[in-house]
Amino acid sequence: MNPSADPDIQFLREAIRLSREHMMKGDGGPFGSVVVLDGKVVGEGWNRVLSTYDPTAHAEIVAIRDAGQRLSRYTLEGCVLYASCEPCPMCLAAAYWARVDRLVFAASRQDAAASGFDDEYLYLEIPKKHTERALPARQLLQEEARKAFTQWLAKPDRVCY
Repeated sequence: MNPSADPDIQFLREAIRLSREHMMKGDGGPFGSVVVLDGKVVGEGWNRVLSTYDPTAHAEIVAIRDAGQRLSRYTLEGCVLYASCEPCPMCLAAAYWARVDRLVFAASRQDAAASGFDDEYLYLEIPKKHTERALPARQLLQEEARKAFTQWLAKPDRVCY
């Protein structure tokens, strides 16, 4: 197969293009992403952390939000998420929540770490119990909060997602 005919390469190149273009504009770090459905880009994003003062405005999150808005749906079954770099834990979790069919990425998280974007700390923190993480966490009012879940389960018009 001719590599240039591989759609994964085509869409990854678009994610990389977005990463470079918007990094040079000062929007944020060198990260770009596109969401593709049936061979068409339905969402695009680039790192907007610096331009929006939003620490969650990573390329994949922005692309997933864009795709959801364009498609008027909250899940992205049937879609492929392309990212210029291996997603951080937040973006990887968002890909799972969005229920994309596949993830295709270019640079590795080690490549990102070599440029100052080191997420290894987060990968190590997440599996720990909340009482063992570096971020202090205190759980309160569990029974009170559970009532909302009971109400949710009884809600006849709830949308399961």
